[in-house]
Amino acid sequence: MKLVQKRSKKAGLSPGTLIHIGEQRTEAVEITLFNYSGAQCDERTVTDPNDLRLPADETVTWVNVGGVHKLDVLEAFGKQLGLHPLLLEDLANTDQRPKLDDYETYVFLVMKMLTRTNRGDTLVEQVSFVVGRNYVLSFQENGTDVFRPVRDRLRGGKGRLRQQGADYLLHELVDAVVDEYFAVLEALGEKIESLQERVVANPNPDTLKDIHALKRQLLFVRRAVWPLREAINSLSRSDNPFLRDTTKVFFRDVYDHVIQIVDTIETLREMVSASLDIYLSSVSYRLNAVMRVLTVITTIFMPLSFIASIYGMNFEHMPELKWPWGYPLILGVMGLVATGMLIGFRQRKWL
Repeated sequence: MKLVQKRSKKAGLSPGTLIHIGEQRTEAVEITLFNYSGAQCDERTVTDPNDLRLPADETVTWVNVGGVHKLDVLEAFGKQLGLHPLLLEDLANTDQRPKLDDYETYVFLVMKMLTRTNRGDTLVEQVSFVVGRNYVLSFQENGTDVFRPVRDRLRGGKGRLRQQGADYLLHELVDAVVDEYFAVLEALGEKIESLQERVVANPNPDTLKDIHALKRQLLFVRRAVWPLREAINSLSRSDNPFLRDTTKVFFRDVYDHVIQIVDTIETLREMVSASLDIYLSSVSYRLNAVMRVLTVITTIFMPLSFIASIYGMNFEHMPELKWPWGYPLILGVMGLVATGMLIGFRQRKWL
């Protein structure tokens, strides 16, 4: 994950110029279309976006686009549906900040989708929604299949989804993305708790790497979720006629979930920062313990070295040199000195 995408190729271009900003991809864009009402639901794959026509009846149409790296596809959608050039520019920019724009005849919402890989990493993907009177367009950066529960409810006719309008479909899609936030934060919370146990029990350089990796992941998660509060709040208070009051209640519920997620992110960030402090304290304590032991050993050997140095001068008239018991006596004196110092250190709880 890159904190800042390269924008230098857009410098000097006029507003509305389509330039893809994000991971370079070459695979084809997958476009699926759902057209449904309370009694029926039709699903098909769109091969040519130039042939796309939204029905004029009271049915609801959902078009999901899996990829925004093909600029000709975005231009075709803009031409067929009359989308604003600035909106198309925002679609191609995958480094967009979560926001809500009201274009009177439709509403444009940008948010970030979080998913977990098999290795336990957190991936951030941009997903954008265009909502009109009876249609919803969703544009995913990489086409991650996070909307499967919504599609299953459409196919099976479960719940109230097929009896509601396009604004309720938008709620279902946004709610699916927000629900994935909880799963990601739950996995991150488990990793942080395990990390804290390792920091206390056995801190090592690998632990420090894991701490910095978690700090980086939480930074990306916070950057993806924090601005979403304002966008969802604006959505729940919008005066757009396509957004009914009965649906705004559900958006307020999503807003409460986002607030809870933001609070959880801040808590996890504090836990990681505390883990880093504990790691540094543990390493410092272990170093101090080693230095204390070495200092005690050095202190014990100082008087022994002093005694040995006196009898190592080899003067001729040293009475103990000719005495048969001189050597054992000096060793005994050294042992008593060392034992006395050890007892003194123990009494003062220096060891």
